[in-house]
Amino acid sequence: MTFLIVTVAWAAHVRLFQVIEHIDDVLALLNLACMMIITFLPYTFSLMASFPGVPFGIFLFSVCAVVIGLIQAVIVAYGFYHPHLLNQQIQESENQNFYKRHILKIILRGPVLCFLAAIFSFFFIPLSYVLLGLVIVFPHLTRFITWCKTKVLGHRAEVEEHHSLETFTFYLSEPLSKERVEAFSDGVYAIVATLLILDICEDNVPDPREVEEKFHGSLLEALSEYGPNYLAYFGSFVTIGLLWFVHHSLFLYVTKATRLMGLLNILSLAFIGGLPLAYQLTSEFAEKSHNEIEAIQVSCVITFFASIFQFAIWTTALLNEEETLHAFARYGGKEHAFMFAKLALYPCVSLGAFFLTCLLSEFSTAIFHLMQIVIPFAFLALRIFVRISLTAIKSVMSLSRRKVVLLEEEEACLSPNETLS
Repeated sequence: MTFLIVTVAWAAHVRLFQVIEHIDDVLALLNLACMMIITFLPYTFSLMASFPGVPFGIFLFSVCAVVIGLIQAVIVAYGFYHPHLLNQQIQESENQNFYKRHILKIILRGPVLCFLAAIFSFFFIPLSYVLLGLVIVFPHLTRFITWCKTKVLGHRAEVEEHHSLETFTFYLSEPLSKERVEAFSDGVYAIVATLLILDICEDNVPDPREVEEKFHGSLLEALSEYGPNYLAYFGSFVTIGLLWFVHHSLFLYVTKATRLMGLLNILSLAFIGGLPLAYQLTSEFAEKSHNEIEAIQVSCVITFFASIFQFAIWTTALLNEEETLHAFARYGGKEHAFMFAKLALYPCVSLGAFFLTCLLSEFSTAIFHLMQIVIPFAFLALRIFVRISLTAIKSVMSLSRRKVVLLEEEEACLSPNETLS
């Protein structure tokens, strides 16, 4: 949930600096303060997860969210107080006060809900979580209410809103540019990959005294005990790298990101963020944990949902392919079949590994590591396999067409009496 709240704050931050195009020293310092509070959010989440029954964790998280919103509101107020910092369109507009009220109203909705969550955390913690959940869905909920209002009242409400905001909008649910979505996604992938090596450095470096006493000074023998941990690290890193590769390939052919595509991308990134957890679970295989099968299945589930949401982005783009996809990736395009196979590979393999571990629990570790080893080679051979499959399908279709043509020619050559007989 905290990841989704951070994405809402990120969307608000992006929208904010579409309004304010120029930055002076004051705005730079305010933005730095905002970033400092955002980087503190993971610590507050750790408190919430470690002490779910203690109200201080959720209170501290809510207070941080309130402070972030207030800083963003101060940035808006400062920007409108110095109009030369604003977007050129807003500078030339006669409705600057309306823009200011409209933007502040949208920015402060989240902090108000978080403020209520902070208060209720001392009385009824579940209600605080509900209020924090509203922070995530509120932008989409207000957009849905506006859509319903337009359908009920007709075009009048839509026209009034259009004239009131002219051509500039500030909705957190509006689709962001494809470049910003890619930049944010690349940042998440980079951080997740970095967390893996940090876990290796922290937990898998042998103690010098233990190496001297237990292994007689042989560092190689000491490191051999961590073999499964290193295998889990490389397997997890390959998974992250290939999922990033699929994501990059997908957005290479995307020309425009819609709201639904952005939401599906955030859900995919939320599960990508769980891959370090998958590494921690699978690195315990060396300890012969009783929860080994559960750990493998959790890893398969995380990988499945991270990849299936990528496939959902592709499916959503196909529904409006003329606006969202390059011509090569549309139905009938030369890259369509290859992209379909590339995006379907990880969901199919992870789901298959999950069911195989349920049926063959004794070989669960071997199945999981085999999946991690086979997939990179499958990606290398995927284009060749797709080309062979398409060639085979085309040849079968051409043969069937030839048979139909031959039958038609034979029927044309026969006389009417022979045809009746």
